[in-house]
Amino acid sequence: MLRTVSLIASATEIISALGLREWLVGISHECDYPVGIEGLPRLSAPKVDPELPSAVVDRGVREIVRDGLSVYRIDVEELRRLRPDVIVTQDHCEACAVSLSDVEEALCELDLRGTRIVTLHPRDLADVRSDILKVAAGLGASEQGRRVVGDMDARLRAIEERGHRAPRTRVALIEWLAPPMIAGGWMPELARMAGGAPVIVESAHHFEQVKWSDIAAADPDTVVVIPCGFDVARSLSELGDPDIERGMRSIPAIRRGRCFVADGNAYFNRPGPRLADSAEILAGVLHPELFAGHAREYRDVVARWPVTS
Repeated sequence: MLRTVSLIASATEIISALGLREWLVGISHECDYPVGIEGLPRLSAPKVDPELPSAVVDRGVREIVRDGLSVYRIDVEELRRLRPDVIVTQDHCEACAVSLSDVEEALCELDLRGTRIVTLHPRDLADVRSDILKVAAGLGASEQGRRVVGDMDARLRAIEERGHRAPRTRVALIEWLAPPMIAGGWMPELARMAGGAPVIVESAHHFEQVKWSDIAAADPDTVVVIPCGFDVARSLSELGDPDIERGMRSIPAIRRGRCFVADGNAYFNRPGPRLADSAEILAGVLHPELFAGHAREYRDVVARWPVTS
């Protein structure tokens, strides 16, 4: 058994999918899945309150990053007490989770010379696969890693094979609301698998801040709102902001009743095994006639907007 600390929610899910949940001795502030990890020590905390409105969160994070500071705090004393053999973190996005530099700085304060760092860098689906295998190898569980990737890919292939028979639905994937941002990374690829054609951002390697008028001009057939870190209830609350609502209602698809809000926190923004669920969610939203089973399966994590009584 390797005493393992995960400082990113997707890694916690990967470790659990490998069958090594009992190896976890500490997790990040955002880790909430699978059920049963709630009592583990939490070793990170955000410097900007995530419950604040989107625009305030965005401004606070940008100011911290601009000053060259970390967006998160690590509980160094708790890390010292736990003395992990392995720490899993990421070096892809300083705003999304504790970064490699944060961990290296914390370890400089401690006498943990034997602690190994496994760092993830997920930019697209290929990277997600590689990261799962990297975590597995770092924990001596390569065979389990291949199994997890194989299971995820089997579900993705099933979506893609059926999705390719559907007419392309042009879709805007909104990953943040104030300011509006269009999702990149692995999400355009998931949309294409599900029978969609992502607008504005088509490639994997960037997210794009836009104006509401840009989305309106792109005239997508469907809008899917999946803000990073937000569940459905939080996103619906944000959509009640007058400026956000005004911008959203400028998009023709909204007026045609083709806007859906999905749980971005649990699914789309976590680069791990549950991206297969994300593809199934998109398939049910974009083509319910082909994916009626998935539309029913995920109805509790998807809502139409505007909400009608």
